[in-house]
Amino acid sequence: MTNQPLNQTQLLTFGWREWVKLPELGLPAIKAKVDTGARTSALHAFNLRPFTENGIQRIEFSIHPKQKDSQTIVTCQADILDKRIVSDSGGHKEERWVITTMLAVGEHQWPIEMTLTARDHMKFRMLLGRTALENRAVVDAATSYLAGKRLLKRKLNVE
Repeated sequence: MTNQPLNQTQLLTFGWREWVKLPELGLPAIKAKVDTGARTSALHAFNLRPFTENGIQRIEFSIHPKQKDSQTIVTCQADILDKRIVSDSGGHKEERWVITTMLAVGEHQWPIEMTLTARDHMKFRMLLGRTALENRAVVDAATSYLAGKRLLKRKLNVE
């Protein structure tokens, strides 16, 4: 997998929604809405529990990785990058934890910043913002699932 920025002729083409992986969080497949209007990516999270481990600030959180499924739960841990005030699409401000994690799409992967927020009421468990796509991809808003292997029939294996 490549972790290098792509030049203009190598840019990936994303549809308005894509299957992505978050391998460092143990999520092999999650459907993300690509949103160039959002600066930062956001991941559905609940039961957030910040803690310190070996002098490093970390956070543990739970996620419902499948759309329309509140029974499947995956517990994740990540290093905390920051805590920021973020405005949602309705202009509401919320303080959110920020993590950095690897995003994998097809054979490509790179680190992205992501905020953690409750997205139970939203259709997509993940929002992929424009900063994550910068120097990596362009978006064809008329299509879906262009960037990586189609995982529509793949099931998330969770114990």
